[in-house]
Amino acid sequence: MITIPASQALGQKQAEWRHRSTIRQAQQNRLRLARWTFHVCLAYTILATGVWLAFMLLGIDGGSILGNCRVSLSQVVRCAISFTLFWMIWSYGFHWLKYVLLRRAGFSREELRECFGSRLHGFHLERLLEQHSEHTVRIIDMIGRRGRNLLLMIVGFALVYSRIRDNPHPQDLAVSLNASFFDALVMSWWTLLTFHNDGVPGHMAYGAQARILDGVQGRANALCIMTLWNGFKFVMIPLGMALAMVYPPQTYVTLYSFIWLSYGIADFAAEIIGSLFGRQNIQVWGLGDIKRKSWQGVIAAFVCVLIANMTVVFLGHLSLPWAILGIVLAFVNPLVELFSPRGTDDFTMATTNALICLGFGWFVFAG
Repeated sequence: MITIPASQALGQKQAEWRHRSTIRQAQQNRLRLARWTFHVCLAYTILATGVWLAFMLLGIDGGSILGNCRVSLSQVVRCAISFTLFWMIWSYGFHWLKYVLLRRAGFSREELRECFGSRLHGFHLERLLEQHSEHTVRIIDMIGRRGRNLLLMIVGFALVYSRIRDNPHPQDLAVSLNASFFDALVMSWWTLLTFHNDGVPGHMAYGAQARILDGVQGRANALCIMTLWNGFKFVMIPLGMALAMVYPPQTYVTLYSFIWLSYGIADFAAEIIGSLFGRQNIQVWGLGDIKRKSWQGVIAAFVCVLIANMTVVFLGHLSLPWAILGIVLAFVNPLVELFSPRGTDDFTMATTNALICLGFGWFVFAG
């Protein structure tokens, strides 16, 4: 019989206590950041709503800052239809797909309730991953997020692309993300009001979108993405106006493809290939309990964007400068996606693409 000295046993207990204390402190810090993110997004949305209401009630044209602030009946109807179809029916469908995949992967009903809840009341990712494969969870997270967003990306890009191709208008470069500021505010308030909800509304808004591997910051990450995406209007409207002043109308469709297609393909390819085949050994920072990316995802993003941009150049019979611009964007997008804080890359990638295209336009068309 082996006897452990009392001093050694005490040292082991103290080490175990310190380890548990460190884990608790880290969990509290993550929870504090998640709540701080919610309050920052809430403050922004209240401010943006106040500005929009003031412009609308006073009949002021938002111009190059907010665009069109007026709300028509047809716009409200369109917003209600898109909200119902995408944010409720489509999103809830991918919530259930993710639920079924996790159930088949061995998750208990209690674990699933914790994963699809707000996670702000004692969610322990480390303990969950002791029972389930991180790789499997990462793939299911990816299927839920990217499957849900794929339709929106394809439909949104196709509609604006066809409109610009048939009738290029400067306004399309400025407000191609949202028809008006009203649409963005509706989505912002929806994600805020459902942030703490553990029922069906919370599942609709966050079930597919909030990564399990982001732990207690899963909804905070998704909320940050949505808030920045809606706030991007403040950036893209003046940038779009500047782009329209530099580029001739016949180039708008190519310009739109380079800005949005490059960003969208890079973002999708990095997560899809990285989740399926990547070795998650690149430490990054931002919102989320597990913050790692893979070189496989970075390379996949570069290759896919390069193929897409060269296809645009080839089909459009474009000159060498356009090909160079396409190659530059193929290099830049994966790097911006890699180094941006998690939860901000949608904003930083789209903004960077627009700025690079603006610089290219000044050099080629205004120089």
